[in-house]
Amino acid sequence: MAKKNAIVIGAGIVGLAMARSLAENGFAVTVFERNEKAVGASVRNFGMVWPIGQPVGKLYERALRSKAIWKKVCTEAGLWHNEVGSLHLAYNDLEWKVLQEIAEAEKAHRPIAAITANQALQKSEAVNPFELKGALWNEDEMIVESRVAIEKLPAYITEKYGIVFYFNTAINEINYPSVKSGKQTWQADLIYVCSGPDLETLYPEVFAANYFTKSKLQMMRLIMQPGGWRIGPSLCGGLSLIHYKGFQSAASLPALKEYYETTMPDYIKWGIHVMVSQNAEGELTIGDSHEYGLVFDPFDKVFINKLIIDYMQKFAVFKDWSIIQSWHGIYPKRTNGEVEFIHSPENGVTIVNGLGGNGMTLSFGLAEEVVTAI
Repeated sequence: MAKKNAIVIGAGIVGLAMARSLAENGFAVTVFERNEKAVGASVRNFGMVWPIGQPVGKLYERALRSKAIWKKVCTEAGLWHNEVGSLHLAYNDLEWKVLQEIAEAEKAHRPIAAITANQALQKSEAVNPFELKGALWNEDEMIVESRVAIEKLPAYITEKYGIVFYFNTAINEINYPSVKSGKQTWQADLIYVCSGPDLETLYPEVFAANYFTKSKLQMMRLIMQPGGWRIGPSLCGGLSLIHYKGFQSAASLPALKEYYETTMPDYIKWGIHVMVSQNAEGELTIGDSHEYGLVFDPFDKVFINKLIIDYMQKFAVFKDWSIIQSWHGIYPKRTNGEVEFIHSPENGVTIVNGLGGNGMTLSFGLAEEVVTAI
């Protein structure tokens, strides 16, 4: 009996996760990517697999499942990954109160704890001790080098599953069971559209009718730290507490948000919360900001990068702050609060999109759920 075949459009993390899951379930898979390699939001991020950001329940379990798949994939493909955990750092009494509330509310569900300033300093030499009140420690978080992983995963899943990739092939029309790129046509039993912002081109009516906007983020990379120096856990300032849904269990969180709105209005206006991760080479990725809209100024804003660095210097001390790269990324985001968009615009075609900056954390788990539902 012949295998059913599937087409996946997009070779970013969502498309790769869908291709892998389909292949695991017996499908012959073909992937189309418009560029010679994925260059979108999947490679313009921290490389964080970030369960701490997800609320307990379905999304947290999905994040843990994604992490387990990442570990398996990285081990088999020979890709660097580092289970470093995370530290959210408090530098005023209200931040510290929120961290303690989160730890108390979540301790039955996560490997989480509110730790003293001295304990935080023992976990990372990069923590700024000045006025440090304490920290929230969580063990779940893992780092991969997304730029390397997203580029190398196609070869790994091709070798393991026989998946076929067509790079430099932009799909410009879908009419089930066919997809077209110019005059070339391919057919499949199932078609999955995992093309990030390109959804607006392939299905403009769907994009317009389903609470989509876009987010532009600015990030930077600092030089390889001298002498092999490592920061240990990924580090976050208090602003991250109002960014992620995983922290909504804190009763004092609205008061903290109001405090930031009063004392740090520019950070709220530009959606800035500040984090740092470290890759295998010792380089530090820092960011980020969030501008929302359908069209963006193509140029990065220097003052946003300065705001990010200024805030990071309040909670982190590095050996070398030299910036070697800066960039921005753009990804689709739902305005109704949903963190996924699974939609069938016609029989046999499924759109998988709208992860809103959670692609590294949720894609592998989501892909399993989507394929299981077939």
